[in-house]
Amino acid sequence: MCGIAGHNSKTSNNVAENISALREMMELMHSRGPDAKGEYLSNCKRTILGHRRLAILDLDKRSNQPFSSDDERYTIIFNGEIYNYRELRKKYLNQQVFTGESDTEVILKLFIRKGVASLNLLRGMFAIVIWDNYEKTLTLARDPYGIKPLYYVKNENGFSFCSQVKPLVKSMPNLRSIEPAGLVGFYLWGNIPEPWTLYKNLMSLPKGSYMKVKDGEIVESRKWCNLSDIWTEQNPSPKDAQEIIADSVSGSVKSHLVSDVPVCVFLSAGIDSCTVASLASEEISDIEGITVSFEEFKSTSEDEFPLAKLAADKFNIKSFERHVTKGEFITEVPKILDCMDQPSIDGINTWFVSKATKERGYKVALSGVG
Repeated sequence: MCGIAGHNSKTSNNVAENISALREMMELMHSRGPDAKGEYLSNCKRTILGHRRLAILDLDKRSNQPFSSDDERYTIIFNGEIYNYRELRKKYLNQQVFTGESDTEVILKLFIRKGVASLNLLRGMFAIVIWDNYEKTLTLARDPYGIKPLYYVKNENGFSFCSQVKPLVKSMPNLRSIEPAGLVGFYLWGNIPEPWTLYKNLMSLPKGSYMKVKDGEIVESRKWCNLSDIWTEQNPSPKDAQEIIADSVSGSVKSHLVSDVPVCVFLSAGIDSCTVASLASEEISDIEGITVSFEEFKSTSEDEFPLAKLAADKFNIKSFERHVTKGEFITEVPKILDCMDQPSIDGINTWFVSKATKERGYKVALSGVG
């Protein structure tokens, strides 16, 4: 989980102000990327990019971002992970010279070669922003499932974007008017549906979409992938669908284990996390399952740990129970609300299991949360 932010202006008159706003957003995203941070200012002084890094692949500082091409025409900032980047590098870029082993460099070189068509080759979760120093255009793109967030606002000062809502709102107080569509969506579904946010004029780039920006204006915005269309085209029989899902889930878990740091799993008593833990244990024999239990639920049917422990024993993996008391829960509530980018009826369990994961020294955890 890295953090990206930036701004594209119509003129170069407000460079100092834009840099100050970028740095404020970057500071507010420290928890997304504590390992490194970087900034980029374009030659025309109208585009600035910022990146907060959580190092998962190629831990060397040579893979820090923003990352520029050899000729400095293109610069990328990227949040996410591409699971097939090694295959893409071997298939399409085997004649090219690389400075490191990161998926970021593969994304950039593929984009230089194929443009937005390269997005169809990427298997992973991502929010990508690439600046073209010659054409003076920004390209923003998001993965088909919308796993990685990317928010933007366009106003008289130009075009700004960020991985989180709160940094944009705090740097632009005039955004704080409530968006009715976002509020109604929250009341109906418990979360705020894209492309809206809770705030007027602050939008989410839709999943599976890309956008081009020039001189502070959106010049192109369209879908590059629609998952429902893919399934409609396949129209599998029930038996074939079972095989497709089994192969997809197994392959997805295997791909998600690609990491240069240790990986664990969130393990509850549910079908989703047990499925993920079972498949992960086939690839990593000593993988650890992290389970959260609450003091009030002890010795009741609401306590997930006994069943999670049974699952861990069956899969022959390590099991760790993180016990949460009422006192800790009350103490953590302000932090939970502060980290919650927008209103949601979910997320508290995820907060505590993520806290436990960090305490155990992990940066990466597989989750059954869809």
